[in-house]
Amino acid sequence: MPARPIVASFFDRPTGSLQYVFHDPETMKGAIVDPVWNFCPKAGRTWTEDADRILEYVRRTGIEVEWILDTHPHADHFTAAVYLSDQLGGVPRGIGAKVTEVQKLWREIYHDDTLPQDGAPWDRLFDDGDEFTVGTIPVRVMLSPGHTLASVTYVAGDAAFVHDTLMMPGSGTSRADFPGGDAGQLWDSIRAILDLPADTRLFVGHDYPAKDDPPRFMATVAEHRLTNAHVKDGVQKPEFVARREARDKTLALPAQMLHALQVNLRGGRLPAPESDGRSYFKVPANYFDRPSKN
Repeated sequence: MPARPIVASFFDRPTGSLQYVFHDPETMKGAIVDPVWNFCPKAGRTWTEDADRILEYVRRTGIEVEWILDTHPHADHFTAAVYLSDQLGGVPRGIGAKVTEVQKLWREIYHDDTLPQDGAPWDRLFDDGDEFTVGTIPVRVMLSPGHTLASVTYVAGDAAFVHDTLMMPGSGTSRADFPGGDAGQLWDSIRAILDLPADTRLFVGHDYPAKDDPPRFMATVAEHRLTNAHVKDGVQKPEFVARREARDKTLALPAQMLHALQVNLRGGRLPAPESDGRSYFKVPANYFDRPSKN
């Protein structure tokens, strides 16, 4: 039987983002996945409410955090990986190795030669198939592009953190229209995830419940294969790609996207302070609203 980590979820309602802590009940060693650093784009203000809830949980339960893991460079929230690492005494931070390709892509979009392009902000860049342990829980890394070039899935025992590939079965899948995204690659990534054992628990990156409803965050491989609105068994790749691309054309950009990637591609740090001691964001005007070339 595969190892079965204990998983706790934390929800950031303004962005619909799900954050996780999983740990090995034998050793009480654990990892944090996709933590949120709160940000208000209207005021340019950051704060640590979500990350502090995670800190309170790991300290109260006695979990020794061994890794802080991001599944990809997020477009809808800032990562709190650096803040949590500092608070926990320098816990190493990891992300998929192809983040360097996303850094290079957005370095051009922002026209910002201060944006790193070598993955140096992280302690480890994971390649497809890399393995490590959290306590006695084996963790395998799957490259899962489509939503972004750099997306990875962490398979920890019988739990898989599938980020922005799948939504809950009734909502289908995540978008693939950001720079470097590709609906065909997303299909291939999802089908690889759905080839995991049927009882594997899949923990998704987002949910958007009604105001007073709790989020939903986990369904098994079997449940997705039976009922997922976009990729259940019987759906073919061309049908999925056409549906996903049509849907993506109707979606607005995430409210924090042009701010968030400047932080997340620095591993969770604001741009370097200028002469007045403050950090500033750079926004490419009209890049995502260009007139037709025809």
